[in-house]
Amino acid sequence: MKLQQLRYIWEVKRHNLNVSATAQSLFTSQPGISKQIRLLEDELGVEIFARSGKHLTRVTPAGQSIIELAGQVLRLADNIKQVAQEHSDERRGSLAIATTHTQARYALPPIISEFTLKYPDVALHMQQGTPKQIAQMVSEGQADFAIATESLELFTDLILLPCYRWNRCVLVPKGHPLATHPGPLTLEALGEYPLVTYVFGFTGRSQLDDAFKAKGLTPNVVLTAADADVIKTYVRLGMGVGIVAHMAVDETLDADLVALDASHLFASSTTKIGIRRGTFMRGYMYDFLERFAPHLTRDRVDAALAAGPRNEQSLFADVDLPEY
Repeated sequence: MKLQQLRYIWEVKRHNLNVSATAQSLFTSQPGISKQIRLLEDELGVEIFARSGKHLTRVTPAGQSIIELAGQVLRLADNIKQVAQEHSDERRGSLAIATTHTQARYALPPIISEFTLKYPDVALHMQQGTPKQIAQMVSEGQADFAIATESLELFTDLILLPCYRWNRCVLVPKGHPLATHPGPLTLEALGEYPLVTYVFGFTGRSQLDDAFKAKGLTPNVVLTAADADVIKTYVRLGMGVGIVAHMAVDETLDADLVALDASHLFASSTTKIGIRRGTFMRGYMYDFLERFAPHLTRDRVDAALAAGPRNEQSLFADVDLPEY
């Protein structure tokens, strides 16, 4: 049994049993992968993949267990490399962050700027996707940290570290009736206008829907997007009233829009960092976490990584998260 064979079966499963795509991603040949998988199956005495002719059709029950264990072995092998690198040069390495547009565009830039100045020899890779996609990237070892508000809880192999709370604001063009709405804004007043907001599953969208539902109201959402900048563009075009994360409003760039506080209308959302259980933490990784959320000290992060599934949340019960 070779480590290379375990990587092949892991990657074939990750590429939906497409051996050709797997070969391209690993810069090797399709026949070479197929041969190594057959050799591994012969050695183990079981089929990992069911076949129809030359095509893989599904993962067998035995194969599913083998692939899961292969993933653990590959992660441990990667941890061995990380341990060696940490002792040979603690300020050199790589850090892969998977996150959403809102975090990448508004929350992370000052943190990234400070981090790269301190660690110029750490290669930083940022990948964007839906909350579910980025959680899966970390779960499968394609990224170190997942930073998002939604969907991280779906992956039980991730340790979740709460970072900060945030809420929303309403954006309208100058001259819009809501810009001069008397008194605090209400959901009933919002419900009279078409709304432009986040796609469901992005940036705390569920809290918005829950608030309207609790009042027995059905919001007239005419356009959704994963990107706050896209939402602002269509507000400017008169498509409707925008509802975005408060952090996504720039007083200078968005001076043509009026931002109305909506924190009293919706429950706050919590942005979290997800880390795969068993990840070997380099020194600069701890530093990044504490820069992003000062309460994520090395001791607290280590305690969370050592806690049982979802037991890490009790470690933050006494933490007063910052609000934006």
